[in-house]
Amino acid sequence: MTSQTSQTFTVTGMTCGHCVASVTEEISELPGVESVDVVLDSGAVTVTSSQPLEQQAVRAAVEEAGYQLA
Repeated sequence: MTSQTSQTFTVTGMTCGHCVASVTEEISELPGVESVDVVLDSGAVTVTSSQPLEQQAVRAAVEEAGYQLA
């Protein structure tokens, strides 16, 4: 049985569906990520993964998409 962990981050600068898609795509490429749920209005990004993610890795993915981790 694999355990899952869920972490929520806040991303700033997202304004549209394309923004959500870009952030989702970049975070989804991180090792162990199983799902990414983005709430555009609040900037909340909930990541479910097979192991805890390092914040620096998430920050790098978000910046690669062109946004900032709050």
